[in-house]
Amino acid sequence: MSDGKSSGPRSVALVGPYLSGKTTLLESILLATGAIARKGSTSEKNTVGDSSPEARERQMSVEVNCATTSFLGDSFTFLDCPGSIEFLQEPLNALVGVDAAVVVCEPDADKVLALSPLLRLLADQSIPHFIFVNKIDKATGLVRDLQAALQSVSPKPLVLRQVPIRDGEHITGYVDLASERAYVYKDDAPSEIVKLPASIEDRKAEARYAMLEKLADFDDKLMEALLEEREPSRDIVFADLTRELQQGLIVPVLLGAADTGHGVRRLLKALRHEVPAHAAAAERVGIDAGQVEPVAQVLKTYITGHGGKLSLARLWSGSIKEGTVLNGERAAGLFRMKGAQTEKIAQAGAGEIVAIAKLETAHTGDTLAAGRNRPEQLPRADRLSPVYGLALHAVNRNDEVKISAAMAKLLDEDPSLSFEQNADTHQFVLWGQGDIHLKVAFARLKSKYGLLVEGDRPRVAYKEAIRKGTTQHGRHKRQSGGHGQFGDVHIEIKPLPRGSGFAFENRIVGGVVPKNFIPAVEEGVKEYLKAGPLGFPVVDVAVALYDGSYHAVDSSEMAFKTAGRIAMSEGMPKCDPVLLEPICEIKVTVPSEHTSKVNGLISGRRGQILGFDARAGWPGWDVVSAYMPQAEMDDLIIELRSITQGVGTFTFAYDRLQELTGRLADQVLAARAAE
Repeated sequence: MSDGKSSGPRSVALVGPYLSGKTTLLESILLATGAIARKGSTSEKNTVGDSSPEARERQMSVEVNCATTSFLGDSFTFLDCPGSIEFLQEPLNALVGVDAAVVVCEPDADKVLALSPLLRLLADQSIPHFIFVNKIDKATGLVRDLQAALQSVSPKPLVLRQVPIRDGEHITGYVDLASERAYVYKDDAPSEIVKLPASIEDRKAEARYAMLEKLADFDDKLMEALLEEREPSRDIVFADLTRELQQGLIVPVLLGAADTGHGVRRLLKALRHEVPAHAAAAERVGIDAGQVEPVAQVLKTYITGHGGKLSLARLWSGSIKEGTVLNGERAAGLFRMKGAQTEKIAQAGAGEIVAIAKLETAHTGDTLAAGRNRPEQLPRADRLSPVYGLALHAVNRNDEVKISAAMAKLLDEDPSLSFEQNADTHQFVLWGQGDIHLKVAFARLKSKYGLLVEGDRPRVAYKEAIRKGTTQHGRHKRQSGGHGQFGDVHIEIKPLPRGSGFAFENRIVGGVVPKNFIPAVEEGVKEYLKAGPLGFPVVDVAVALYDGSYHAVDSSEMAFKTAGRIAMSEGMPKCDPVLLEPICEIKVTVPSEHTSKVNGLISGRRGQILGFDARAGWPGWDVVSAYMPQAEMDDLIIELRSITQGVGTFTFAYDRLQELTGRLADQVLAARAAE
């Protein structure tokens, strides 16, 4: 068979759910390719991936880890991506710049739902991908049943490439359905070819024919051969497997156990022969890989303690070296990465993924170019909407001044975070994708920037309004030798329709209050409205100044401002004040089988369900629309993920203010009084 494999450097993302074994697979790949002499383990905290203190403390991936190695003379860069849904932004950013992906999963049909969003994303972005069923040595069910479960969540047809060889309850090897060869696993070593056991002959024939039928759906000649019961040549089978993977028509399924290295070399061979050259991915994003001018894209930003900022970038075309000016900034150095280790290199060419030092204005997703005719911004990953927030404050009050600068660097590393200073509650609020996500952010603030912070549940921006109007006289008079203070006003207070805000009207006639004092009265009214009778900002109220008096000597702007505030403080309690709580419109995205649970979840949080629709382009998924009080949304994402196997999510937007009465209102007012 002729070797029609692609050439040149290629990049592969390792993606999959939390605990599927991606970091362990990377260790086995690096051992098999000679990049490391000994495998590390997450429990011993010595793996190439998960190299950050935050990852090792939690024994889970919290950011993309990059490792470049070579296999049989071909260069591969592997991007080990976090599996937790709370760090989904990391694989989203990384997938922009890869040639293919390996979806790592466990051999458990009950866990396949967690793969659904990922497989949909890969299909939608036309990224060639394999499924690697890890921990096959611990499988308890049949592979054919697992394949059926996987197919139920994959938009693309799955093609099983191997069937396991069993010795009693243990899986000891596999049959490669393309080559029709049988292998016995060897721990962290190449599998050994053995004679095909007679006990598996029928299963092999059945599975191979099913594989050929899938391939024939996209190859008329192969279909013709099957109809005529002619055995296709291995060359045709391998060529179809390669072509149909590269065109995104099929998803090959391979088996193995990363912990023992079983099936890892077979996976590497499939990657070497079948992953397309980097030019295909460049074309996918709209770049001619053959052009001379260098064009790159930032996939990940690292802020290191000793080396400053590193921009991990895929070079789509051309070549770069130290000193190359990209987007107006000089590249201070180029590095090839292997986890936390960096190897300085002189030059990088098209297709490579390298770390570029000290591009201070470059951010994750940005397009980098050296020429004057810069391309437009290349497609970048959508930024995830925040679903969980914590109000933070520095443990040491003297560190408050550090927060803004540290946050700028933190958000540069992790663009799925967002930071705000809430004008209503006067709190710093950090938003992200979940509780662990924010705890990792807090840990980074401490380890990298020496900033120790604590997080609390954010305050809800309650407001208050009035149900009826009144008129009120306010007078401020003080005599203390020399000039005194005198301001005298009569105002009318009345409610406005919800959402109207504040209105001030001047009805003074005859100059009973001089014109130059009227703005001061309005200022005093506004000052009072910052905290009404219930202790919250007042909205939807109109105030009219209709009468008053002044003193030729003692009146001043300050006196009339004070008189306006006095009139409001005495008049507002008579207007039947009422508490208002913010209501958000939420859209919850879930698999249809969980829609009824989500309806119960929303109702249990005082939500008002508006209806649900099928999610466009996602068969078997719904979008539930509802109104929900902001006070009920703090830990909504935690419970939602709990009842949807981690795949449910939501977006939200402020909609309106709504009256809150009864026991809940009493609790809010009591808490406010305690503050």
